[in-house]
Amino acid sequence: MKIQKRNSTTVTEFLLLGFPTLYNYKFPFFSIVLSMYCMTICENLLIILLVSTSQRLRSPMYFFLGHLALSDIFLVSNIVPKMLDVIIREGSVIPFVECFTQFYLYGGSVCTECFLLTAMSYDRYLAICKPLHYVSMMSVQLRYILVISSWALSFSLAFITFFLVLNLDFCGPNVINHFFCDFAPLLELSCSDTTVMDIEIIVVSVPVVLLPFVFIIITYVHIFITIFGISSISGRQKTFSTCSSHLIVVSTYYGSMLIIYMVPYRGHSVPINKFISLVYIILTPLLNPVIYSLRNLEIRSSVMKYIKLCTINGLS
Repeated sequence: MKIQKRNSTTVTEFLLLGFPTLYNYKFPFFSIVLSMYCMTICENLLIILLVSTSQRLRSPMYFFLGHLALSDIFLVSNIVPKMLDVIIREGSVIPFVECFTQFYLYGGSVCTECFLLTAMSYDRYLAICKPLHYVSMMSVQLRYILVISSWALSFSLAFITFFLVLNLDFCGPNVINHFFCDFAPLLELSCSDTTVMDIEIIVVSVPVVLLPFVFIIITYVHIFITIFGISSISGRQKTFSTCSSHLIVVSTYYGSMLIIYMVPYRGHSVPINKFISLVYIILTPLLNPVIYSLRNLEIRSSVMKYIKLCTINGLS
């Protein structure tokens, strides 16, 4: 499990502990997580399918929603399969390379989600606060620039952290008290000086988490001011309904992200850290399509149309 390199012992694999307090209930817990994972994949694939094929879902909001669904699939597929193995085995070994690959892909997908949610808030701001200029300002070119930039910038920023952590020394122990290879647990296992890394994650969190969150708050302040300026109650409700789904998703996702990465890791217990991680890794991707579908008539109509079409084709 350990080899000799440059007169120091180097870890070649890690042991993921997962959820020791829940191992007496591992089969129900495994079943719940597996069910949530399958539902998440199916729901988000359905969103991508609808956005790609439905003529009613051609607006920029649905374009961003399709990419958000893709990033959700990417996120859960990177974490949950290994997590299920950890649950059923009551802990599982993960090779060094696989651990750091998971760490990098996780960082990239989380950053992408942050930037996509920010782009969606800007889209809602333009649609509600500048409706006369919305079509010209939110052009097809701008949509693609925002989406491509979100993916490219996210994995570039994640690579910086990945590269720095990869160059740390891991001399043992090799036990990660988590269900995946996250930043803080890896740093705790390093025998190198991690002061620079502690500073780096805060610095990176500013453009990835804090600044987008502040930008979203500012856009929603303007949105609320515009909504309250509408004279009719029905007009206010109708306008607010167009952005309420996004606001719910942002509150859940960014709330947990701010606690995890902007609050020092030692500031809260490991079980709480795991629970919060479960919220934005499993629960949020599961609920995103549900929230948008329940609050959006066009998506519900497209789903019903698709179900009727599949039923007709199945009977014919």
